Amino acid sequence: MAVITTLILTRHGEANCNVAGIVGGDRACTGLTDRGRYQVELLADRLCAGKPCRVLYATTRRRTQESAGILSCKLGLPVHIEPGLTGPHHGDADGRPWGEIKTAFGGPPSSDPGRSYAPGSETWNQYLARASATLADVLERHHGQRILIAGHGETTDATAMLFLGLTPGYSTRVGFETSHAAITRWHMNRNRLGQELWVLAAHNDTRHLGTAS
Repeated sequence: MAVITTLILTRHGEANCNVAGIVGGDRACTGLTDRGRYQVELLADRLCAGKPCRVLYATTRRRTQESAGILSCKLGLPVHIEPGLTGPHHGDADGRPWGEIKTAFGGPPSSDPGRSYAPGSETWNQYLARASATLADVLERHHGQRILIAGHGETTDATAMLFLGLTPGYSTRVGFETSHAAITRWHMNRNRLGQELWVLAAHNDTRHLGTAS
């Protein structure tokens, strides 16, 4: 099979909000920890050793933009900010402890995907619809290229929904683990009959992190 398009999803490095256990929305995200920056440096070295990417996207959150900045310097790619790929809009949950939010809601946002988990928040289904539609636009824009996204763990969920054709309620039955600075890689392949399909080549790959994972 011939590889037509490659999509490389990376999660940001460890962030201050992750260590504090708080909801890291646009207000509360204060960027990466020193450990998180080191993780992304290792990620960038790994990507430098592979085939060159043609375009780099990041979300609006500070932790993904700092991650993208490190990748940009090492890979020589400008950063394109794509608001539609940003993680869920948290509303009044932004900056509050995740444990408190999940206890009040009865689980993580994905456990009841049609209901807002805080005043002003997106539902999990609304996030997935927004992010997967944006991913489809990015892929159409860069068909035939090697695309790199500095995103969130939720970006992996949205991509799986798009490529696997999952229904909005799938999140109550299955999830996708994504570690800090991990790589998930999809290829669009074309077979000898001209048929195209997306193939998951790697998921949550952290081999480059060693003891920093």
